[in-house]
Amino acid sequence: MMKINTPLLILISILCALVTTSTQGQDIAILEHKFETELVWTAKVTIGDLVVLGESKRGLRRMIPITGGTFEGPDIRGEVLPGGADWQLVRPDGDTELYARYLLQTDDGHLIHIINQVLSRRLANGEPYRRSVIDLEAPLGSPYEYLNHSMFLGTLDVPPSLEEGEAPYVIIGVYRLL
Repeated sequence: MMKINTPLLILISILCALVTTSTQGQDIAILEHKFETELVWTAKVTIGDLVVLGESKRGLRRMIPITGGTFEGPDIRGEVLPGGADWQLVRPDGDTELYARYLLQTDDGHLIHIINQVLSRRLANGEPYRRSVIDLEAPLGSPYEYLNHSMFLGTLDVPPSLEEGEAPYVIIGVYRLL
């Protein structure tokens, strides 16, 4: 005899009722949320040479060292510290997953830990799609502790060309989800 999980059954019933409920002939759907964001900073992150690790069971593995850079926003600025890396997986479907982990140092000396998970692909019109979810970890008691209490989304742009002698870099936009 199968045991019925009563709380789970109640939750499923509530969710089904919320998805579509008929009231006087009108369907009421789950409310649509329109999310807004605000720019926290833009970072110019310098990168080293691509290292190809090779094919794996999940796709082609690559790594790009993070060598430094700068970041600046309305209420924060500082340096991207060298030593981080962008670990990449080129999937069999052609999309690329990026997992970057690195440190920022604010101009007043505080360290912020970054984990940036990006999905990169080409849209049907050939334009690049590069969007990310970013986890920020700021020191407790610092002026940047507020970063620990929000969700962040990001963009990743690659400059079309570099100036002579300029180190390769990417531009990362960090946005707080309101």
